[in-house]
Amino acid sequence: MIATLTGTLREKTPPTVLIETPGGVGFEVWVPMSTFYTLPATGETVRLVTHHVVRDDEQQLFGFATRAERDAFRLLIRVNGIGPRIALALLSHLTLSELKGAVAEQKSARLVKIPGIGKKTAERLLLELKDKLALLPFGGDAASAPPTSTTAKTRAQKGDVKGEAPTPETPPPNGRDAETRWQLARDVAAALVALGYSEAQIAPLVADLPSDLTLSEAIKWALQQLGKRF
Repeated sequence: MIATLTGTLREKTPPTVLIETPGGVGFEVWVPMSTFYTLPATGETVRLVTHHVVRDDEQQLFGFATRAERDAFRLLIRVNGIGPRIALALLSHLTLSELKGAVAEQKSARLVKIPGIGKKTAERLLLELKDKLALLPFGGDAASAPPTSTTAKTRAQKGDVKGEAPTPETPPPNGRDAETRWQLARDVAAALVALGYSEAQIAPLVADLPSDLTLSEAIKWALQQLGKRF
């Protein structure tokens, strides 16, 4: 069982990353967005605590910035109907404190907005975790996501973030800046698809995507908008 992984961060393609060990072995690791936001730049060293899933037909490695996140993930996948992907989506949408609050108050409203979680699944999750509340290791969240840039935050508050970024289906216009924005839109769309959102939900967000955000900031912005719209 792989419990931790340390190596060079080679690729960041949310919600997966590629980490190469000193021995030259590359591991594809699935991470929640809360962990992705804290990652260093590619080429730098990173250390994650991990959960290794072994099945007859595949193996998957899930990585987390903190042991608290990993322990919460392990509790979530013990709930009937909650697999690793849905648990990852939960930790991508809610901080550990928010999840603990939802369990303590038995409120399913936040949970049903997450892809893959219907009303019955949300209610079952809250019920099964209620008696384990003391076990939930939510002493502190992973490091907060990078703050949205001042320009983007001001524009978002004014509601002025309309349609400059291309949709994933639209060919990028000429120019290096346009190509960079095109790639940002594609990466954000790919991350949201992997988290379970449909193309119909993603397309309007990509069209409204502010152009002055990093990838981490753009994903966080998109998840915030999805939480408001659906």
